[in-house]
Amino acid sequence: MPHSQTVLFICNHNAGRSQLGAHLLAHLGDERLVATSAGLNPAETINPSVAASLQELGIDTSSAKPRGVTVQDLDAADVVVLMKPGLPLPGPVRGELVEWSFPDPTTWQPDHVRELRDAVDAKVHTLAARLAGTGTGD
Repeated sequence: MPHSQTVLFICNHNAGRSQLGAHLLAHLGDERLVATSAGLNPAETINPSVAASLQELGIDTSSAKPRGVTVQDLDAADVVVLMKPGLPLPGPVRGELVEWSFPDPTTWQPDHVRELRDAVDAKVHTLAARLAGTGTGD
């Protein structure tokens, strides 16, 4: 079995966009991909609207807790996905750097988060396929 690849999703608060990315990648169930997330200025809890949108897909976020990104995270990740381009990281990225541009859902209601969730899900599927060698994309 090929070695697993760690994909680290990063956003500002690790409460919305990066949680979406990590949970959606983990939901794919590909044992070769390990999903994790972190933020620059972590919030106290995951965004309730984001959690609700993931729950609609049967994804449990009850144990999700925002955390800060570390130099060790950046060094351990095979792929670092910035959910907002140009985020100031605490150190260099050892692996591949991917930059996506998604709006901050901090104040959004669940009905509005669904569209964001689905857009992130599409990017996650493309990334997973590329990393598995079955497709192209970012």
